[in-house]
Amino acid sequence: QVQLVESGGGLVQAGGSLRLSCVASGRTARRSPMGWFRQAPGKEREFVAAITWSGGSTYYADSVKGRFTISRDNAKNTVYLQMNSLKPEDTAVYYCAAGLEGTIMVVTTSTVYYWGQGTQVTVSS
Repeated sequence: QVQLVESGGGLVQAGGSLRLSCVASGRTARRSPMGWFRQAPGKEREFVAAITWSGGSTYYADSVKGRFTISRDNAKNTVYLQMNSLKPEDTAVYYCAAGLEGTIMVVTTSTVYYWGQGTQVTVSS
């Protein structure tokens, strides 16, 4: 199994930045494609960003493209989400996600096999 532990959420003003971290552990963690999803109160969980297990390819939701950057350091078993130019509409609980080794990227909730506990990101106007 893969266990995901997140950190880095908090309260930030619009235009500010946050860096989320997700430490993955488990026998297959290094080979797992990773991603970030978010869920605002009363709304469906939505895709934010994804990265292949090698870090060679990334994909972003249109709403965050150009502002967020996903990366991973496999030596540290850690995935990051650098969030710049934050907007109030980015306010949500952010979840780290991992897919199975056979999955190239996790871009839909159906491709996610492991979820982190979530970390709250609140952006004030």
